[in-house]
Amino acid sequence: MHIPTKIEPTCIANYLETMAKSMFQSGISWRVVDSKWPSMRIALQGFDVRAIANLTEPELDILVQDERIIRSRRKLDALVVNANKMMTLDAQHGSFTSYLRSHGSFESTLKDIRKQFKYMGDSGTYHFLCAVGEDVPPYEVWCISH
Repeated sequence: MHIPTKIEPTCIANYLETMAKSMFQSGISWRVVDSKWPSMRIALQGFDVRAIANLTEPELDILVQDERIIRSRRKLDALVVNANKMMTLDAQHGSFTSYLRSHGSFESTLKDIRKQFKYMGDSGTYHFLCAVGEDVPPYEVWCISH
């Protein structure tokens, strides 16, 4: 497993970017994702949640043609859905951090993220939670149960 770079999220865009990196990594080498990530950040407006949530079909069509980025239309569509969901949960819980910590356990958080967000499987969700500094079991322990 690629060891995620841990961050201290200071805004919802930090969570969206970290989730997006976990999503886009699915089925792609970490090296490819890491090499394209600076261009992803530029093309996706610094992961501004509102901007991504409001991307239109023509704007997504343009992004899919941009060779600097990972051009998966399904993942870009999922990113729009996830940005909207993230804003909703942020508003409902007072912050996205509060949403993440409202479940009481890692397994409950994992299940809810998989239910609420697109393209977030077990591994991607583990990576996401680890990267944003949430409590996760040691990777070796987690692998045994998943």
